[in-house]
Amino acid sequence: MRNLILFLSLIFTFQHSFSQAYEKIEPSYIRTVQFRGNSDFSQLPIIRLGQGIQLSFDALNGSEADYYYKITHHNFDWSESELSKSEYLDGFDEVRIHTYENSLNTLQSYSHYMLSIPNRDTRGFKRSGNYMISILDRNGDLVFTRKFMVIENIASVKVDIKRSRDLRHIKEKQVVQFSINSPNLLLINPKETVKTVILQNSNLKEAITDLVPQYTMGNELIYKYDQEAAFGGGNEFLAFDNKDVRSATNGIRSVAMTDLYENYLYTDIGRFNRPYTYNPDINGNFVVRKLNTSNVRTEAEYVRVHFTLQYFEDIGDKEIHLYGNFNNWTIDDSTYMRYDSTSDTYKNTRLFKQGFYNYKYVLVNRDGTIDSGAISGDFWETENDYTVIAYYRELGGRYDRIIGVGGANSSTISNN
Repeated sequence: MRNLILFLSLIFTFQHSFSQAYEKIEPSYIRTVQFRGNSDFSQLPIIRLGQGIQLSFDALNGSEADYYYKITHHNFDWSESELSKSEYLDGFDEVRIHTYENSLNTLQSYSHYMLSIPNRDTRGFKRSGNYMISILDRNGDLVFTRKFMVIENIASVKVDIKRSRDLRHIKEKQVVQFSINSPNLLLINPKETVKTVILQNSNLKEAITDLVPQYTMGNELIYKYDQEAAFGGGNEFLAFDNKDVRSATNGIRSVAMTDLYENYLYTDIGRFNRPYTYNPDINGNFVVRKLNTSNVRTEAEYVRVHFTLQYFEDIGDKEIHLYGNFNNWTIDDSTYMRYDSTSDTYKNTRLFKQGFYNYKYVLVNRDGTIDSGAISGDFWETENDYTVIAYYRELGGRYDRIIGVGGANSSTISNN
């Protein structure tokens, strides 16, 4: 019942926040959803008009089912836009995903589905803005969704990362300051027509949204907020690497074999009260990989990974969860850390496809909000990627255009 209440509160939160469009979490038999644009890792795709996207996922039910995809266009707040399909899409959607392969010589059988756009049915996107791709089964029932963004490169967005000027948080927070310059587009009444989104590590679920420009210099809009544009610096992500599923490697204490391979990770501890230590990570992302294989898509094993956290602080009625882009930053029952009174630790066992994974532990409040620094700590020195997305809707416009995007890394953080 406790998890059910949390789950319902999370759905309510997601439907009434910036992530307004209902985002369907994939069922347990769908795993390892990889969605990318032109990035090295599977993360929120932000592509330019004319570029493509790639989506892949595994179905573990072994039925070789047919799946279909549908693409919708959305406003800044993720409500569905007024544009008709023909206005934003070149070609057709609601067609079957044709390309799939079955697993080969794996203990867990699965089918690996792959979709690339543009393709012969869907040739591309005509308009910039927020988009959502929905995966449907043969009955037309929704299986899961993913969001992505298409931009017009008509405005430059310059981003700088600063330490907080608030002395209460100067050791914990990183501030994103930025400017938007559009010499060829007259941004009329920018406090009403220009909207912004700031992302830390491409995590849309914890975005800072809709800051208005503080002042203008010619065609340039200036945003030099402190508290309003501050993120907890977090800590470097924890990681494990089970590309060699039969041996204990990075982060893995021991290996066992039942019906599947079992990987037991070293016990993690709370790091909120320990000094910051730099440790290279991939900012919450993951890479599927396996040693000695020519086709990791279908030859990688699924492994039960066992997590253990030693954390002695009183959490009250809150919950501890695993967190990372391995499931699109989703909090659900598969990420819940259950308390084990025998060992006085929190434990979780979750299925992962072989590869290198970043993760951390977060504290989830009863209203569904996440305290991402309670267990790992928040440090101003932590390396994070930041992205700023600029939207514009001209007077009388029918949809929110994305006119520019900029990024910076906190490794260049400054004090002034």
